[in-house]
Amino acid sequence: MAAFTGQKIIVVGGSSGIGLGVAKAALENGADVVIVGRSPGKLQAAEQSLDAGRRVRSLAADMAEEADLARLFQEAGTFDHLVSTAGTPPPGDPIERTDMAVVRRFVDNKLIGAVTLAKHAVATLKRGGSMTFTSGINKDRPPVPGGAVVSAIAGSFSFFARALALELAPTRVNIVSPGWVDTPMWDEIVGEAKSGFFAGMAGRLPVGRIATPADIAPAYLYLMESVFTTGETIHIDGGHGLI
Repeated sequence: MAAFTGQKIIVVGGSSGIGLGVAKAALENGADVVIVGRSPGKLQAAEQSLDAGRRVRSLAADMAEEADLARLFQEAGTFDHLVSTAGTPPPGDPIERTDMAVVRRFVDNKLIGAVTLAKHAVATLKRGGSMTFTSGINKDRPPVPGGAVVSAIAGSFSFFARALALELAPTRVNIVSPGWVDTPMWDEIVGEAKSGFFAGMAGRLPVGRIATPADIAPAYLYLMESVFTTGETIHIDGGHGLI
């Protein structure tokens, strides 16, 4: 029997990138999946690409709007696992040119959004289930200049999970920390320069290539399935933290 048969998994950020990869892997392992994102059009396209019939549904919600997230969990009903891969392009200017409005939007979407997800998820998340959030390599290898804000936010997730794992026990809370992954967000950040960035980094990584969402999804499945893992940060970065 597949590992997640009879279980419902909510994937916030599931319309593209890592989240879509997690949704696909969860479906392949027997789960029913709810994918969540801001764009109804992207959600519809993702749902069609997953081609899983009644085992997948989509719900639109904005991570920065608490009312949206409260409604999300009311509509989704009781569930077993929450995964959040939702992200937005981070601020990247040197500190002296930092636009504070951009910083606040990033914090609202990434960190405050995660706190709000946890706040409303507990009402319908089954006891002993799990929450898995996403940080990233920038906490370990911040870009210079311009990496201070994203490094601070990414680094905070490990402490958030440790404390929340104690507060919500026996429900488990963990973090996945990927390295560079070939997702649509990179097209937003660097555009046509992406291939050059990726070629340069692939040449430095011990694994010799940039990850795909399918490479990262098993880390999320492991944390959902492993009933003895909580308060942990799993690094899956192709050795990026070593270089």
